[in-house]
Parts: sequence; structure tokens; C-alpha cells
Amino acid sequence: MCTVLASRCLVTPRPRRNANTRRSRSDFSLCSSGASFAAFWAWHDHSRASRLAHGAVYATYVGTWRKRFRITAGEREINRFEEKETSAVRSFCRRFGTPLVYERTRSRHMINIPRALFQSRTGRQPIYHIAIEEMQDWAYAGEPLVPLKGYPGVF
Repeated sequence: MCTVLASRCLVTPRPRRNANTRRSRSDFSLCSSGASFAAFWAWHDHSRASRLAHGAVYATYVGTWRKRFRITAGEREINRFEEKETSAVRSFCRRFGTPLVYERTRSRHMINIPRALFQSRTGRQPIYHIAIEEMQDWAYAGEPLVPLKGYPGVF
């Protein structure tokens, strides 16, 4: 069973019908049905919109079917933002600002969840790249690392 935790934002699979479940102390929980997270794909998004939403060089998402996904608690703690150019919808934790869900208009049957929220494996490796042409020249691409003089352990 996959558990996802970022700040106090929790994502867990929908429990089986007869499973014993405890109430979460988190602000809300998001669930995907099945014994484990039903990941359909995983991908890196290099687009400007995702860089700004995550404050990182790129965002990594895990996609699942919309019909297997639901918000089980704390829906009022989630803010939604629609991008005017693409009509994509991004959902964030109202209290902490944690990105939670990315809904693209081109994939109406899919929900994308940031990979960083997952504490355990999702069953998919992020081998796909979206907007690779927008990849920044300052992004790490596997080149050799050089230690920072005077700061042990900093490369």
C-alpha cells in the first residue's frame, strides 16, 4: 500500500471494503483505488508553468485514471488554479501550498500527482519528458560534479 506525505498533505490508496482504517490527522487525503497506487505513467515536465508551480527546474508527475482517484477528506483545504493558456487545472494545499494534482485538458481521463509526494514506489519510472525543448541550461544533466572548496559534502 502506497502512502504519500508532503508537509501535512497525505495521499493514500482507497482502502479495500473490509480493511480497518484509521482517520488521518492530515488536512486532507487523496485516494487511488486498488491494493497499490494505480500508476499509469510517470514523466518529467520541463514546461515553464510547472517550473513556476513547483519552484524547481522541472516537475515529475505520476499519472493515474481519474475514475480511480478521489478526495476522501478535507476538500475545502484544496485550492484550484486554471491556467488560461492551456485550461489545465492545478490543485494546491491551501495551508502549505503543496502542489497536489495536475489535470490536463488533453488527458481528461487522467489525474497527475507530483512524484515527490510519494514515500514509496509507484510502479513506474519517470522515463518520459514533456516540453523537453523548454529544458533549462542550468538543469543538472549528469555531468561530473566538482566539490565546493571549503564546504565538505557539497558538490
